[in-house]
Amino acid sequence: MTQPASTEVRAPLGIWWLAFGYFACYAPYAALTKAVTKGLLSGQPASLSGFEILPVSVAASLVGMFVFLTFKGWWRYATQWKLGALSLPRPTRWTALSGVFTALVVITTTLAYTFTGVSIVFIMLLMRGGVLIIAPITDAVARRKVKTPSWIGLGLSLAALVVAEHGGDYRMTVVTAANVSAYLLAYFVRLRLMSRLAKGDDETTNTRYFVEEQMVGTPFLLMVLSVLALTAPAELGAHPGDWVRFTSGLRDGFTVFFTRGTGIVAAVITIGVLSQGTGIFGGLILLDKRENTFCVPVNRASSILAGVVASFSLALFARQPFPNRWELAGATLVVLAIAALSAPAVLAKKKAPEPATETAE
Repeated sequence: MTQPASTEVRAPLGIWWLAFGYFACYAPYAALTKAVTKGLLSGQPASLSGFEILPVSVAASLVGMFVFLTFKGWWRYATQWKLGALSLPRPTRWTALSGVFTALVVITTTLAYTFTGVSIVFIMLLMRGGVLIIAPITDAVARRKVKTPSWIGLGLSLAALVVAEHGGDYRMTVVTAANVSAYLLAYFVRLRLMSRLAKGDDETTNTRYFVEEQMVGTPFLLMVLSVLALTAPAELGAHPGDWVRFTSGLRDGFTVFFTRGTGIVAAVITIGVLSQGTGIFGGLILLDKRENTFCVPVNRASSILAGVVASFSLALFARQPFPNRWELAGATLVVLAIAALSAPAVLAKKKAPEPATETAE
């Protein structure tokens, strides 16, 4: 087994461009997932369960991951091992563990938008708010210094959660609570591992971590879904339990789903590709060398704003309820959080001296 010979330092993408990419993928991803699982698409005869759309959406994510890493040429950054004359990428023990918890993030995020009685904006604020609380904890454990703008951004983002929570009567079922809890656990482990193994000045190390995490996450999730689908009973019976619904839905996702119509299949494939897009942009944001108390609000704020856009899209084109004033107030606080986080970089750029220009002799 050999390590990559390259020690080059890549030029990092600007975190705000990554945040825009995250937003651009997340808004249609959230809207499409809600539309498909509520039967809102044109010509859709019935709604689909969140479990049924998982196999195809995860498979599409897997293809998207492979295409992206191949196009960028990033496989070479991964730890290598020799198989005869071949040098193949592989994860380390810790990046593989991070990939497993990344898979948990993917499945809990997709399922979150399939629950009834909970709006897109509220469930996003609930899940994102929890990660915002986790961020300074991981910084404290890793002994990273947290700068004042990061604390301000964190506070405004948490305030957005509190404000939006007053927006209505939301049904928090046991399943919803369990889904959110699993999501937060997954993020805590990921942030802890990232803080320990990456998030430094060397972009090669950061990219290696990203590639190895990505090459485990989606394949592992698809493998687990396949195994669970094999346990699905042939018949639901008169009083199916939650496990039967779950495994039967997965089985349908691998089989009868493809009879739902070309438009539905295309929509779910799109959901999977967009999900992978959020994973790519979101992961690169979190791997920025700055403290988690800075990176997490940037990541979370982008997705909350995307949720607002998704809700408005469904309201305008699918006759769904508009976000209420409390949810919009929460989104406004998120915008202020973004301003607080970006202000130091903007001011520093304005104060930077102009580069000297050479004059021709």
